[in-house]
Amino acid sequence: MIKSTANLAAMLALSLAFAAPALADTYLGSYMARLSERDHFASDGYRLDTAAQVVRQDRANVHRFKKIDAEDGDDPWFGKANARNTLEQFLNRREAMDEATRSAIHNGTPLVQVDVYQNSAVVTIIGSGGGGGSGGISGGSQGTIPSN
Repeated sequence: MIKSTANLAAMLALSLAFAAPALADTYLGSYMARLSERDHFASDGYRLDTAAQVVRQDRANVHRFKKIDAEDGDDPWFGKANARNTLEQFLNRREAMDEATRSAIHNGTPLVQVDVYQNSAVVTIIGSGGGGGSGGISGGSQGTIPSN
């Protein structure tokens, strides 16, 4: 009994050690974006290959090229190219979005919410197709994204 309790305690401690970095990731805020057809193409015209690239291009279109869709919200984090590069790296992680979300972004023009954390980002589909409305920043501390 004592040995199994010690093993259980050790396994619990180990699982908490692995969970701690995820729990420590500071929430900065979120924004909405319509991932329109133009967001599916790089600035030099070629079609983008991944959902992460499409979300990154949306932010480049908003901040650099001023090509803003009606439902695109602003954000205080991705105005610079190196921050958009970091966003793409975050979004290439498996936990950033599930396969259905990746497919919906790659093959369509969904409305998404991007939750931004100090060391990660998470994308959620909140609508499909086109439409009106406006997106904005919500909640969070609006800190800065680390750049590599």
